Amino acid sequence: MSISTVHVAVYDTLADWEVGAATAHIANGNWHREPGKFQVKTVGLSAEPITTMGRMRVTPDLAVADLDPADSAMLILPGADLWVGEELIPLAHKARQFVEAGVPIAAICGATFGLAREGLLDDRAHTSNAAEYLVYSGYSGADRYVEVPAVTDRDVITADGMSPFEFAREVFARLDLYEPRVLDAWYQLYAQKDPAGYAVLADYEGSLAG
Repeated sequence: MSISTVHVAVYDTLADWEVGAATAHIANGNWHREPGKFQVKTVGLSAEPITTMGRMRVTPDLAVADLDPADSAMLILPGADLWVGEELIPLAHKARQFVEAGVPIAAICGATFGLAREGLLDDRAHTSNAAEYLVYSGYSGADRYVEVPAVTDRDVITADGMSPFEFAREVFARLDLYEPRVLDAWYQLYAQKDPAGYAVLADYEGSLAG
């Protein structure tokens, strides 16, 4: 089985909590349809270490200039204060390359601003922290904004920064990471804090062991 790589963009002021649920459960392999199929790698503006909002130091696995959509299963873009400026524009351009190549992207919180400014949300259903926030990007897709925690439209996933579990659920669904009942149980346990979800996951794990 070949390994597929999910790339996560990293940069200064990255909002740690927004992508942790997605990356951890992609990487750990528990309850996956195909355990071992996916790995997570980080991509930065350069190969130099970055500092997240939570003061975590991360050294990117590769620089954005070296990232080819053909070598990726998805590009995940976390929120960060820097998205309202120009520093992360190269990553927005890379996101466009992914979309044009038919490789999905997933943006949460401030990263949705970067996609909007890049024109990637003009003709897609999308969401963010607030409709007014995206208007400042100068984009023309305001009529496609939807008031939901997370949404997927033609390989572009968007979410507000308060919904890391809904964001992760959309990411998992697009990657076909879990069987549908396992995905529902995952969300039931982690987002809704319902222990009934754990029972389903444990039963599924037991069926694999048997």
